[in-house]
Amino acid sequence: MPIINRIAEFHAEMTEWRRDMHAHPELSMQESRTAALVADKLRAFGVDEIITGMAEHGVVGVIRAGTSDRAIGLRADMDALPIQEETGLPYASQTPGAMHACGHDGHTAMLLGAAKYLAETRNFDGTVYLIFQPAEEFEAGADKMVKDGLFDRCKMEMVFGLHNWPQAPAGTFLWRPGPIMAAVAFFDIVVTGKGSHGAFPHQGVDPVMVSAQIINALQTIVSRTIEPIEGGVVSVGHISGGDAYNILPERVTMRGTARWFKPSVGDAIEAGMNRIVHGIAASFGATAELNFFRHAPATINDEDATTLTVTAARSIAGEAQVRHMRSPTMGGEDFAFMLNAKQGSYIMLGGGRGSDDPLLHHPRYDFNDEVLPIGASYWSTLTEQLLPRNA
Repeated sequence: MPIINRIAEFHAEMTEWRRDMHAHPELSMQESRTAALVADKLRAFGVDEIITGMAEHGVVGVIRAGTSDRAIGLRADMDALPIQEETGLPYASQTPGAMHACGHDGHTAMLLGAAKYLAETRNFDGTVYLIFQPAEEFEAGADKMVKDGLFDRCKMEMVFGLHNWPQAPAGTFLWRPGPIMAAVAFFDIVVTGKGSHGAFPHQGVDPVMVSAQIINALQTIVSRTIEPIEGGVVSVGHISGGDAYNILPERVTMRGTARWFKPSVGDAIEAGMNRIVHGIAASFGATAELNFFRHAPATINDEDATTLTVTAARSIAGEAQVRHMRSPTMGGEDFAFMLNAKQGSYIMLGGGRGSDDPLLHHPRYDFNDEVLPIGASYWSTLTEQLLPRNA
């Protein structure tokens, strides 16, 4: 079946919700306005219960129907990224330095659309928990919600997640059992040397040069210490130090991310970074500090739960538009914490408009509103198929 007709009728409403959230982005653990908007909408839809304040800003809407004690969870994330938006859209971010550049505004709008439909129709038998999670990007909000008793308070059999995927054509679904997204770590490196005049480098210890050597050497961890058939990434995304043409600074700071699938690869990356950062700094007479912190494990889909997601996706998009991912992506997702605690699966929804579309985390990225009813229909169909009436 195609998009659910009733959901198509309020496509414009979902677009309005999404663009309002886009104009008012909130960073990880700051999602107070978004959480209030979600709770207000759920209240207006007439859901049976609204749980607020879980992991500070998390919201769970509860909809019950029929007599079954079966239950499932559907999850969307709400936080934005620390990026200055460059889209120039009428609904562009009004918050300097914050932007919905990963489509979490769309994720939230789609799950709200499903909530509206499911609360109206209740064409299922059991309980659906609509999980609106804070802090996916940097603060591991999924882990915080689990530790705050999400699965103790909301007894569900399975939990499901979805992410928009602009690399794929709009309306397609991508799936795979097993690993679908990588484990994520972030790191900070501070290299301290001895400041000096740029004309007299021999009188100091240049932390800029030392940092350059470290950045180059970090790339050898994956290329020369990790088995080639395994996946791993080490990327430096930020470097800063000094503020003049002719002064060598006292210190340089770097920030970046590492990715992997197997825990042993993550251990090897962390050990290699410690060896390289401290060893290179010492060899040039500088010192260095490394803070390596693990954000989320790899996102591993349960095979049986993934089969259920594929069936629901095919009901909406047709078999040809539901495509198997040959390889996982090095992108990361803290939904992994929920999958570590509960059987479930994570699927991608294509949102691409063309080859020139800015991708996720780009300052000109904008969620494709045309897929809002597709995502909401997917959530609703998944619920109706997993919790069927007269089963």
